[in-house]
Amino acid sequence: MSTPEQNIASANNFAKVFSTGDVEQILDTLHPEATYWVSGGIDGMSGSYDKDGLGALLSGVTSIYENGALEITPTAAIAQGDKVAVEATSYAKLKNGRVYQNQYHFLFEFRDGKILSVKEYMDTKHAYDIFYA
Repeated sequence: MSTPEQNIASANNFAKVFSTGDVEQILDTLHPEATYWVSGGIDGMSGSYDKDGLGALLSGVTSIYENGALEITPTAAIAQGDKVAVEATSYAKLKNGRVYQNQYHFLFEFRDGKILSVKEYMDTKHAYDIFYA
């Protein structure tokens, strides 16, 4: 079992890898049985994803970013056991000229040194306005 400090380092590494837009590397940080949940009720974004579903979602969305990636910057983290809570911000300029900057709370759960589950909470109104309005 990894320590809380190791899990925080792994959560921060996820943000670093996520910020590259490399979907294969992002998926490699996840446990084979991983799930990823996004808050809200936005069709095509919110809901639960398995590893393959997350890969499909990310492959679609990275194509609309000017540099191919959404930059995630952790600002605070706390861990207990196999769970890590992370506050973070994001930044991406879209090819249509809009700028997406959001605030997040992520809850990570780890197993065998990999991310078993992620719950992503964000300002869904801002996400909808930038991506869908």
